[in-house]
Amino acid sequence: MVEPREDRRAKNAGISLLEIMVVLAVMGLVIGLAAPRLMATFGRAKSSVAQTQMVNLKGALQLFYIDNGRYPNAAEGLVALLEPSQSLPNWRGPYVDGNEDLIDPWGRRYLYRYPGNDGAFDIYSLGRDSQPGGAGEDSDLSL
Repeated sequence: MVEPREDRRAKNAGISLLEIMVVLAVMGLVIGLAAPRLMATFGRAKSSVAQTQMVNLKGALQLFYIDNGRYPNAAEGLVALLEPSQSLPNWRGPYVDGNEDLIDPWGRRYLYRYPGNDGAFDIYSLGRDSQPGGAGEDSDLSL
């Protein structure tokens, strides 16, 4: 006797536990191999963003210099790009769009040193770990 067509489908319908486990194992293997490379790429991307932002801050500081005849001193810092000071009658800012332009990709303010070690000023970030030195994403970035 031949089974009706509906009954044969009902017996074979669905996914077996073994098939689910094989799919999960393959997914785990792919994620395990891809995740470290993907995370390293994100770290490099943040460092690249920080370098670009520091170049933009350098341009803003140069515009500040053109208007005021000097760079912000250490006490004024990068905030002088946003807010006028009584000692700056020729201030024509703001020289950056907002406070977020002074924040590095790790959520901390860029550091500013005037006079700089290598030039008129230094703009730098201590990287992900917020500590001097380090390697990879934890390394210091400066302009």
